[in-house]
Amino acid sequence: MAGKISSAEKRHRQSEERRVRNKAVKSAVRTSAKKFVAFARKRDMDQAEAALMDMIKKIDTAARKGIIKKNTAARKKSRMQRFFNKLKGGPAAAQHGG
Repeated sequence: MAGKISSAEKRHRQSEERRVRNKAVKSAVRTSAKKFVAFARKRDMDQAEAALMDMIKKIDTAARKGIIKKNTAARKKSRMQRFFNKLKGGPAAAQHGG
């Protein structure tokens, strides 16, 4: 931490608060993704769909706050949605051979 310079001390406090807050949001995104994958692997499609929607909401929030980049958010959502569609046997799975 900085020495006697109060503005540096304040900046350090602010950055530490942001770091902890951002870490919590990223952790929540990862946890929701794990829940979705767990439900999907159990073939519990209703729970998986609810978990997918929750995960998408958390990813969008993190992207809006600048915690993760927009393209990262889009990539994560796209991959999970494709995984869900593949399990569900949706039109994308039929089109591309499963």
